[in-house]
Amino acid sequence: MSKELEKNTVEKSSLHPRNPHRFRYDFKGLITSLPALANYVFRNQYDIESIDFANPIAVKVLNKALLKHFYGIDNWDIPANYLCPPIPGRADYIHYLADLLASSNNGNIPKGNSVSVLDIGVGANCVYPIIGNHEYAWQFTGADIDKKAIISAQAIVEGNESLINNVACRWQASSKNIFKGIIQSEEYFDLTLCNPPFHASMAEAKAGTERKWKNLGKSNKNTLNFGGQNNELWCEGGEEAFVSNMIEESTTFANQCFWFTSLISKKTTLPRAYSLLKKVKALEVKTIDMAQGQKVSRILAWTFLSKNQQENWRTNRWSK
Repeated sequence: MSKELEKNTVEKSSLHPRNPHRFRYDFKGLITSLPALANYVFRNQYDIESIDFANPIAVKVLNKALLKHFYGIDNWDIPANYLCPPIPGRADYIHYLADLLASSNNGNIPKGNSVSVLDIGVGANCVYPIIGNHEYAWQFTGADIDKKAIISAQAIVEGNESLINNVACRWQASSKNIFKGIIQSEEYFDLTLCNPPFHASMAEAKAGTERKWKNLGKSNKNTLNFGGQNNELWCEGGEEAFVSNMIEESTTFANQCFWFTSLISKKTTLPRAYSLLKKVKALEVKTIDMAQGQKVSRILAWTFLSKNQQENWRTNRWSK
């Protein structure tokens, strides 16, 4: 194996086995898919091709290349200062959700448009629906409280033929609600997913920004290399409050969703979440550990369906 090939095939073993981003970025292949990326690629101090991850424009162009190369997305863009998510971590969530469904389906991953997924906080980037539809042909509904984000996500859907009949975007009109106003009567979802706001205040979000810039070896700045609007980065009470509200509201739709799930970035969020899930009588709770490099997170999943209800769900929706 040549040194060049060896450099590009070092496996990121912490990522999900089906995640196509387990290896270092193949910049030659990515540049073939999106020539504009060549303007941002250089060799770092270890003689490995990379980009400047402190440059938000470079990060955005990398995302465009990844989405085109791996997921066939020709038209993707987001408004200035909106969250430009790291694709490998987003893909990990989707693949672990596929495993979660398989655990309820005799080890087989349900695929195709019989599987409906609700993305809470789809954002302007629409990344989870892009990955989930491409990898498993699932149908997605993306909800967001930010009208501009929904307009952007809808533009991405309309700009890519593969998404047009597979992704719907809905605006959440109430800042107090998560599922209410989005899940319609007699509507069923096999999964919900969410990457909740991490911070509890603007000050906390700014402190997190400063740490990121320091870790990137850059001087203190006020902008994030991955961007993010206020509602994407923080909410009153932070992740713990958001997830608690989600759990409480999920009881209203207990029979309309098989698995409710959320990313949990802070381990300290879990005790209250477990306590609430016990209080609302969730019948099954799972915690799925994930890791992307040095970042450790987990997926919290819960269902209110009994074993008999789960069997009926499988028969009626996944066996068709």
